[in-house]
Amino acid sequence: MAGTVTQTHSAETARVPKKADGNSREALDANIIIANAPDPVFVSDLEGRILQANEAVSELLGFRPDELLEQSLSRFISPEETREFMDALDEVVERGVTRNARLNSRSASGEVIPTSLNASALRGPDGKVIGAIGILRDMREVDEARRYAESLIKNAPDPVFVSDLEGKILQANDAVSDLLGFREDELVEQSLARFISPEETREFTAALREVVERGVTRNAMLHPRSASGEVIPTSLNASALRDAEGRVIGAIGILRDMRELDKARAYAESLIKNAPDPVFVSDLEGRILQANDAVSQLLGFRPDELLEQSLSRFISPEETREFTAALREVVARGVTRNARLNPRSASGEIIPTTLNASALRDLDGKVIGAIGILRDMRAYERVVRDLRASQGELQEKILDLEKFEEVVVGRELKMIALEKEVESLRQQNERMKAERNQT
Repeated sequence: MAGTVTQTHSAETARVPKKADGNSREALDANIIIANAPDPVFVSDLEGRILQANEAVSELLGFRPDELLEQSLSRFISPEETREFMDALDEVVERGVTRNARLNSRSASGEVIPTSLNASALRGPDGKVIGAIGILRDMREVDEARRYAESLIKNAPDPVFVSDLEGKILQANDAVSDLLGFREDELVEQSLARFISPEETREFTAALREVVERGVTRNAMLHPRSASGEVIPTSLNASALRDAEGRVIGAIGILRDMRELDKARAYAESLIKNAPDPVFVSDLEGRILQANDAVSQLLGFRPDELLEQSLSRFISPEETREFTAALREVVARGVTRNARLNPRSASGEIIPTTLNASALRDLDGKVIGAIGILRDMRAYERVVRDLRASQGELQEKILDLEKFEEVVVGRELKMIALEKEVESLRQQNERMKAERNQT
């Protein structure tokens, strides 16, 4: 705000009487704006003497207007802050404005009230700066919120630090000291570039730019060097640190010690690499990120011919759709079982396999891909074919046995009939002999 006034030495310096000149209307408008502003607004001369103060100033400090007007600001602030205020007035004279000067005014009750001051030049009819129009912002709630945030940072179990936009560390909690082995005074006011490589410094600067643009950055990898010289793998999640006006002035970073996770990842990769079954890792688009030797042996491709390739290169379009459906099942349920795939090997052979897959998750637990285990079904299908062939042969033998049984049974029935006939003839012969003997 800037006004044009007639320079005098009374409290009416900023309150211009109604005159017919062109400046009178502008001064009157400025007075009305100041008087009715919701924020505490005051006018001072270049010696820091209060010439005008609106009701919001009285409400903030608890003084009546007549207790404020014609008083020096030095009455309400400390000698050190008086010097800082005079420096701010010098800045107003030179640049026309000053921003976010800190004042801790003492109220009528004796309370010290933290405020920030934004001031602009008050000019006379000739355009010369004759004072300042200051707007105070009550910082009690902001300071309370800041103290609460600092307490959260200090007592956070994770390593948390605050940096400015140049990467200078402004605050670091005990967990950062525990992680890196440096005392707090060895960290604060130091550039992060001291602890990370030049390449990672560039990446961190890029992450800061992302914080400014988007308000957040996630999973940036940093490898700070500890006091003992150990390079510690960490991931960084950072959010914007904003000033009272909402402008991004830095970043609040949370580090995650990745050593245990890296060990677990290395162990998992070792398990995959040395697994006897064909195991691969893919992203959610079906791109192969890792494949063990057993996959190469199954398909006849070198690892470099498999990595970064889409599975659609090795299976039919229909099976690609089925595999995509299996990936969706992995995302939804965390697992899929016994999906059929028939990849084409380097030699052109179609190899029947079944796929069991489980979810691959990132640090936040989000599914980012799948870990797949293939089972070579050729031997199984050969067994099935052999069983089916054996079943056919067995059926033929059963039919032959049934035919043989029919023949044997038929012969046995004929023999029984012959035996009965022979027995009947024998009995008839015996009767005839008996009759002859009687005669």
